[in-house]
Amino acid sequence: MMHQNTPFHDFEEFETSPGGSGRARWIMGTALFAMTLVAAVALGYGFGRGTWVVPSAIYDHVPAALAGWLPHRGTKSEAAGTPAALKDYAFDLVGGQAKQGEAVLTVRLGHKTTAKPVPDAIVFAHRLDMAPAGMPTMTTELEPQPATEPGLYRFKTNLTMAGDWQLSLAAKVQGQTGTVQNQLALKVVP
Repeated sequence: MMHQNTPFHDFEEFETSPGGSGRARWIMGTALFAMTLVAAVALGYGFGRGTWVVPSAIYDHVPAALAGWLPHRGTKSEAAGTPAALKDYAFDLVGGQAKQGEAVLTVRLGHKTTAKPVPDAIVFAHRLDMAPAGMPTMTTELEPQPATEPGLYRFKTNLTMAGDWQLSLAAKVQGQTGTVQNQLALKVVP
């Protein structure tokens, strides 16, 4: 007897094979194919982003023709996905502490090697929380404010509690690929 809606030509033979090995083999084969597909996609994604590198013990023994296709070994920041040029940029908190209550926090984005301020960066991610005090869920809003001079970025906030706070920032710098990310410590006093 043939069933039209199944990919099997003889469904009864599939169902009644000795020991049920036909169904088990099909299920195991499908599961193995799915796991292989997921692993291949993850591997390709990791190598493509440059977050995974081939260990030197393997890389040194690969023929030169193939080595050109493998991710290059680099510095730790390059392997982590941060371009080397972005390591030269950092945020600094102007004033290491603030008073509890309404406050305006000012940060400076600068180029480390030249000590020049970096104007016109796009600060697109910002968070202020009490993670250093063991309370990462204790957060407060940050409202961007107009800059008073190039390279300075200001945020209005309400510091509801005295203690150790952490200001996390991420920005795009004009002419650079990637994101500058910093976490700054802030001491809030009563």
